[in-house]
Amino acid sequence: QVQLVESGGGSVQAGGFLRLSCAASEFTYSSACLAWFRQAPGKERVGVAAIDSAGSTTYADSVKGRFTISKDDAKNTLYLQMANLKPEDTGMYYCAAGGEYGMDHDPIYFDYWGQGTQVTVSS
Repeated sequence: QVQLVESGGGSVQAGGFLRLSCAASEFTYSSACLAWFRQAPGKERVGVAAIDSAGSTTYADSVKGRFTISKDDAKNTLYLQMANLKPEDTGMYYCAAGGEYGMDHDPIYFDYWGQGTQVTVSS
């Protein structure tokens, strides 16, 4: 049974830094498209960043230059480094794994989801 487990969320002040991790079991990251999504209270889940099997990345405009997605295939772990955090970055962050597609952050391409980790940024 595929399991994705996020960690690293927390509460920080604006301008702060957090690194999220997502460890997978029964799933191989090396051949998959992986992504981070964010869901703010009362809003839809939206894509934040994605990385494909070759290591190419895409980002939502709101996080470009501040967030970095990366992965360690040997450890089957996905990361999201978040710098210069803003209050609008607050939300539940989910990692997702799929097949070949998903670099446009469309959630329909992702078959597996973690339970989420909360990020709260105060001003």
